[in-house]
Amino acid sequence: MTSTSNRWLSIVGIGEDGWDGLAPSARSLIEAAGLLAGGARHLSMVPERVGQERLLWPSPLSDAYPLLLARRGRPTCVLASGDPSWYGIGATLSRLVPAAETLVLPAPSAFSLAAARLGWPLQEATCLTVHGRPLELVIPHLRPGARLLLLSWDGTTPARLAALLRARGFGPSRLTVLEAMGGPREHRVEATADAWTEERTADLNTIALDCAALPGARVLPLTPGLPEDWFEQDGQITKREVRAITLSWLAPRPGELLWDVGAGSGSVGIEWMLASPACRAVAIEPREDRAARIPLNAAALGVPGLELVRGKAPDALAGLPAPDAVFIGGGLTAPGLLDACWDALKPGGRLVANAVTLESEAAMVAAHARFGGHLSQISVSRAVPLGGFHGWRPLMPVTLWRTEKPWA
Repeated sequence: MTSTSNRWLSIVGIGEDGWDGLAPSARSLIEAAGLLAGGARHLSMVPERVGQERLLWPSPLSDAYPLLLARRGRPTCVLASGDPSWYGIGATLSRLVPAAETLVLPAPSAFSLAAARLGWPLQEATCLTVHGRPLELVIPHLRPGARLLLLSWDGTTPARLAALLRARGFGPSRLTVLEAMGGPREHRVEATADAWTEERTADLNTIALDCAALPGARVLPLTPGLPEDWFEQDGQITKREVRAITLSWLAPRPGELLWDVGAGSGSVGIEWMLASPACRAVAIEPREDRAARIPLNAAALGVPGLELVRGKAPDALAGLPAPDAVFIGGGLTAPGLLDACWDALKPGGRLVANAVTLESEAAMVAAHARFGGHLSQISVSRAVPLGGFHGWRPLMPVTLWRTEKPWA
């Protein structure tokens, strides 16, 4: 059994039942702490002790971290809602304090309580938070039959979610708002998004969403290659057939960062981020009109965290974090662009470029001679009306190049 003698920082999960709901071990940690930290609601649940210092979370919360770290070696306790390691302060502090110095005592999470109230198998539900995060993060998870559990930002979240669902054709979805679970104020409000009338609920709430869709509702697929008309764009967009292959060559992996250079509508960076909630992307676009559309597309397709850099590469690349993959959708002929991308790319990273002009293709062939990799050309034709019949209309051929940066 691991020794607790050097675990100076304890993080105790507390529910709406407060002090009475805490286990004896949790009470002992709170009572033994020289400093008790937490939000006003949590601190009010715990009896004050003579000689114990209390720290009310400041704003921003990060201002409290140096105060906690300065107490290393002395008994310190942090109060948190439910399970501190699930979208809670425990997850943050774990990056600052070694696990060997920390003792976490979780209470049932809001997700567990909600699933228990509704009789939902928790492993079959998608658990998300929109507490301090954009509501659009739910969009990639909306599909008929899906069950979502959401940690709200405040009492306006359910109404805003209902409006988003109606706008996307998910009005028949059922919302159950569970307020102050586990305490004397526990209450629920239920209605479909179409019938939702509550402008505000209790600020402390968790939303259970049982998704249902109208015919024609926009449901994001798990595979890349979204239709072009799902993006606000002026024609400067990687066509869906080519985009699907481009994404397969980029091979997104959770936690990786993509540079989408010459992003246009942002389609490649957006679909990179849709591959995994942990994928990150930076879209670099010099034209103001196109750059203005990128955040709109990102939010509409559920990845509002896409970072936008307005400027022309390679100058606009300066200071960006090193990428795991780079896509050059435009500007391959710009002096110094390819070398800047290659130098910044992490070892083992992938670089993919597309070309439609002869000049870009010539630059690509020269790059292939320098860096190796694979070249392919794709020709796509689409059926279009031709009189009373249909015929094939070819799109411009696209040449693709993919290479990987050696580890040494």
